[in-house]
Amino acid sequence: MDESCLDGLEAETRAEAGRTRSVPVLERAFAALELLAASSNGLTLPDVARKLQIPKSSAHCILLTLLRQGYLSRSDRTRRYVLGQKLFSLASHALAGQDVREAAMPHLRQLMMATKLTVHLGVLEGGEVILIAKVDPPGVTGLATWLGRRMDVHCTGMGKALIANLPAEDLEQFLRSRTFPRHNENTIVSAKRLKQELDTVRTNGFATDDEEDEVGYRCIGVPVLDRGRIVAAVSLAGSVIQVTNENKGELVRHLTRAAEAISHALHVGRSPVEREQKA
Repeated sequence: MDESCLDGLEAETRAEAGRTRSVPVLERAFAALELLAASSNGLTLPDVARKLQIPKSSAHCILLTLLRQGYLSRSDRTRRYVLGQKLFSLASHALAGQDVREAAMPHLRQLMMATKLTVHLGVLEGGEVILIAKVDPPGVTGLATWLGRRMDVHCTGMGKALIANLPAEDLEQFLRSRTFPRHNENTIVSAKRLKQELDTVRTNGFATDDEEDEVGYRCIGVPVLDRGRIVAAVSLAGSVIQVTNENKGELVRHLTRAAEAISHALHVGRSPVEREQKA
């Protein structure tokens, strides 16, 4: 998509946003979270109701919902609400993804220029791949992927690269706890078959999606490591005419170099103290 199209889409989105009303209860919930974030010792129910200028009953419903969802916790002794672990976990994931994306972007662009294929960068979250970066070749409409899209792991190059490098116990638990939906006749839906495929991924150092997610398209993915720990996966995607058995070896070499460059950028981008803590 060219810049003029993007500008038009953004303008349309802004116009639509201007016509769409916000949800008042959500606004109050976010306001409550911001109040608690600014408080050093937490706040009681009356505190929140007074500061938000809403009835105690409304404040109670908001706080109870956030508490039940893990976004808040409450002291039985003081009855004060404070931010919960779930918020810190979300922030940690967001910051980690941002660090990886910032370190990766120059190398993703170079990879696209070298291969003229669509480049993706994804992380594992909740048993799915979340797409955190995408670079399309100039003049190409691109695949039906977008930032923030969640993708199945069992039928994508990035997904296989990510879970193949999980610790053995985590992988076993993952395979036992999930079913694998069929996207088409090429999709692997058996846990046993997927496990065999992941053995091959670890041996080869790369994963493939041979029309398993979408007929007519192939994808190759490799892991991005940070001090031996997998933090993301990078992939090349294109049509069956663009990604073939004949050029697969060359594409894997380009991918591997890009993944290694991203890993290096992650390491050198940290302060000496951060590098020592990661070691």
